[in-house]
Amino acid sequence: MDWEQIISVLFLRDYNTRLVVFSTLLLGVTCGIMGGFLLLRKRSLMGDTLSHATLPGIVGLFLAGVFLGNDGKSFMLLLVGAAVTGLLGCWLVLFIREHTRLKDDAAMGIVLSVFFGAGVALLGMAQTLPEGSAAGLESFIYGKTASMVATDFQILVVVSLLVLGISILLFKEFKLLCFDETFARSLGFSTRWLDVLMLGLVTAVTVAGLQAVGLILIIAFLITPAAAARFWTEKLERMLILSSILGGLSGWIGASLSALLPRMPAGAVIVLVAAGFFVFSMLFGTARGVLLRYRQHRELRFLVSRQHLLRALFEILEGQQSGVDELEVTPVPYEEVRITRTWTDRALNKTLAHAFRDGLVKTRPTDDTILLSSRGLEEAAKVTRNHRLWELYLIEFADIATSRVDRGADRVEHVLGEELVQALEAKLQTYRWDEQVLVPASPHPIAGGVAPSTEATP
Repeated sequence: MDWEQIISVLFLRDYNTRLVVFSTLLLGVTCGIMGGFLLLRKRSLMGDTLSHATLPGIVGLFLAGVFLGNDGKSFMLLLVGAAVTGLLGCWLVLFIREHTRLKDDAAMGIVLSVFFGAGVALLGMAQTLPEGSAAGLESFIYGKTASMVATDFQILVVVSLLVLGISILLFKEFKLLCFDETFARSLGFSTRWLDVLMLGLVTAVTVAGLQAVGLILIIAFLITPAAAARFWTEKLERMLILSSILGGLSGWIGASLSALLPRMPAGAVIVLVAAGFFVFSMLFGTARGVLLRYRQHRELRFLVSRQHLLRALFEILEGQQSGVDELEVTPVPYEEVRITRTWTDRALNKTLAHAFRDGLVKTRPTDDTILLSSRGLEEAAKVTRNHRLWELYLIEFADIATSRVDRGADRVEHVLGEELVQALEAKLQTYRWDEQVLVPASPHPIAGGVAPSTEATP
C-alpha cells in the first residue's frame, strides 16, 4: 500500500472502488433509518431472524433452477427467494406472537433457528451437485462486497428511495407504533399492517444488503448505527438522521479500508467500523453516554453527602437550642457530626472539603469543630424542610409508621424540585408558612425527650 493507492481510494478514482463505496454508503444510510425503528420497537432480534430466514429461499430457488435444467445462478431470482422466505419468517413471528402466549423473543428465536437450519440443510444438498460448488452461495452468508456490480447499486438505489419515501410519509404512524402501540390502535390505526409494512421495508433492506455484508453481518449493520445514535439524542428525528449518517460513514470508511487492505473482507471491516462508532458513542454520548452518567452519578453522590451533612448540623443545632425562635450558628463538635450517620473520617472529611469550597461551612476538615456559614444555615434549613415535608406527607397520607418513615423520605428528598416542594406544602395545610423558610418539627423524638420548636428559622 502506497500513497498513490491511498489517494486513488480516497478520491474514488477506480470504478470498482467507486461502485462499492457508494453502494455500501447507501446501504448504511438505509440500514440506519430502519434500524432506528427496529431498536425503538424493541425488535432488534427481528433483523437477525429475517436475515437468517432468507437462506432457505436463496438455496431453495437455486436447487429449483438446477432441477429445472437451468444453472440456478440468476441473481434476481435468488433475491426473490430470499425476500419470500424472509417475509414468511416475519409473518410466522407475528403469527406466533398473536396466537400463542409466547413473547417476541421466543418467537424470533424459534423462527431464526428453524429457518437457518433448513437453509444449512439445503446448502449441504447444493454442495453435492456439480453446479453447486460454482454457484457462490457462500457470498450470501458472509458477503462479497468486492464483487458488487452495477445491478447491485441500482437495487440499493431503488430500495433506499423506497425506504426513505415511505419513512417520511408514514413517520408519524411509525413513531406512534414504536412508542405506544396501544394508543395508536385506539386512534384507529391498523397497527398490524403498519407492523407488516415496517418489517417489509426491513426485509427489502436485508435482501439488498446480502451481497454487501452477508446475512450473518447484516443485523450488525442494522442495529449498531441506531444503537450508537441513541447515546447522542432523545429525539427520534435526530436519532434517525444521526443513525443514517453513522451507517453511511461505516459503509464508506469500511469499504475504503477494505480496498486498502485487500485481504480484509469488506463486510467484516464495515461492521467493525460501525462497532467503533458505537463504542465511542457509548463512552462520550451527550444524552446517555457512560461518562455522562458517571459524572451525573458522581455529582448526585456529592449532593446527597452534602445534604446529609447540612441536615445533621441543623438537627444538632436544634437539639442544642430547643425552644428558641431563631437558631444561632455555633460550633458543632466533629465527633458529634460523624456519629450521626456513622461516617468514616475519610468520607466526612471529603464532604467537608466540598462544603468548605462551596462556602457552606467556615471551618476546614482538619478542625475539631464545624461551623456553618450564614449561607450554609439557610441551605441546611431548606434541606431539613424537604426531608420533614416528605416524612409528614408519608405519615399523614401514606399511613407509614413514624419509626419507618425516615428511610423512605431519605431516598427521595435529594431530588425534590421547588414545584414539588410547594405542592407538598400546599397539601400539608396543617402547617402554616409565612414568607420566611420555616422548618416543621421533626416527627422523631430527639435526645433528652424535648421536641424541637416548629418556629425554628435560619
